[in-house]
Amino acid sequence: MRVYLSENAFIDLLLSSAEVYKKECLGFLLGYKLEDRFIVEHAFSFQTADRKPKGVVSLDRSHKKIEPIIERLDRLQIVGDFHSHTQFGLEKGLPSPSQEDIDGMSPSHIYLIIAINNNRKTMVWAENRDGTVSGSVSSFFFKIAAYYLSGRSSVRKAKIHCPFPPNF
Repeated sequence: MRVYLSENAFIDLLLSSAEVYKKECLGFLLGYKLEDRFIVEHAFSFQTADRKPKGVVSLDRSHKKIEPIIERLDRLQIVGDFHSHTQFGLEKGLPSPSQEDIDGMSPSHIYLIIAINNNRKTMVWAENRDGTVSGSVSSFFFKIAAYYLSGRSSVRKAKIHCPFPPNF
């Protein structure tokens, strides 16, 4: 499985996680799914989410307000969600799913986790061998990973392709 991030989605992910840094962000991924890949065109964060340093919860009543708008989009649909894992004290944020993250997954969706940490040195953006995308901007270091359910309960990592970051 592969995930293709558009420039808009990539920027939205970085801004969403940096804006609330030290607390987690959460949002929907809009795009479409093909047989062997997800195309993510947009990522929008939930402004009404209940954020904590080690968790984030969406408010379902807010989703009800936006669902009719999303349903009217011809080409785009909700293909998954994203959230961040942040640095907490000396403990680095990692782009791997917790058991709570796994329990919230459903088949046919993709889940992006953005690890955001304090930046110690400038790192160029790259697609990594482990399927992630990482790099630094300003005082932040980001590493983005994608996951999906294979079968009923087997969590797998998808390879992310993002042509935008190298020139960022």
